[in-house]
Amino acid sequence: MSLAVAGAWHLQALLGSLGRLARSPLSTTLTLLVIALALALPTSLRLLVTNAQLATGNFANAVDVSVYLKTDVPLAKAQQLAQAAGQRADVAAVTVIAADKGLADFRTYSGFGEALQALKENPLPHVLHVLPRATDSSPAALESLRRYFSAWPEVDLVQVDSEWVMRFNAILEVMRRLLLIAAALLGLGVLAVIGNTIRLEIQGRRAEIEVTKLVGGSNSFVRRPFLYTGVLYGVGGALLAWGIVAIAVAVLGDPVATLARLYGSRYVLRGPSRDDIEILLGAGAALGWLGAWISAARHLRSIEPRA
Repeated sequence: MSLAVAGAWHLQALLGSLGRLARSPLSTTLTLLVIALALALPTSLRLLVTNAQLATGNFANAVDVSVYLKTDVPLAKAQQLAQAAGQRADVAAVTVIAADKGLADFRTYSGFGEALQALKENPLPHVLHVLPRATDSSPAALESLRRYFSAWPEVDLVQVDSEWVMRFNAILEVMRRLLLIAAALLGLGVLAVIGNTIRLEIQGRRAEIEVTKLVGGSNSFVRRPFLYTGVLYGVGGALLAWGIVAIAVAVLGDPVATLARLYGSRYVLRGPSRDDIEILLGAGAALGWLGAWISAARHLRSIEPRA
């Protein structure tokens, strides 16, 4: 068989599938809508996770360590310790917060400025603000860093500011797991919808299939138009899902921007990226083909020409 003949058969099957879908606009639209809703939900969850990371400036990795030195440690010694700490491979940056600056900031932002005027001495110590590298922000790495600073005789207290980060990471991980579960369950739903639709179409074309097999048509030849129908359902549902998500992003764009401005941010809600769209279309086509193949392979075997 030449490539031209094979290509002509595939084109004929594709155009025939398009024609049959066009002749049943109501049932086709309803099926596409069900598929689109099933694909739009995991896509929306993916966008929710992505926007949550972008809106927070990816502060999930913004873990820092505060090293409080003893009050009798001079500033020159604190700067020397900061230089030594900065040589570690797991430390990205070290900032020295002098005791005088710490007291000035506390006087400015605490609301106790007048009461602090009565202090004869500065009770605050020098502080080293340590920022670990993003690749060394795991609980084990942070604990190792805490033990390192706690062993210094000049250190009074080491505080690892990571609990809120761990909570945020845990929330994101839960959302990612929900995304995977939703994608798996709704993917099975898409397979069931397409499989059942193809089953009904096979039953409706039973006589045509028997005649095709009677004149020598193979199972693969008979199955081809149903596979194209499944792919068209999947891709059409994916395109409709893309439209649903885009409309949702457009509707939520202004309220999200207003909320961001109230918190001093200029964040703009992000819609589906090119990669998101490619994944959505690919998943729709794959689910459509697989659902049609499973249904066709199962039901076509039971249809044989009658003598």
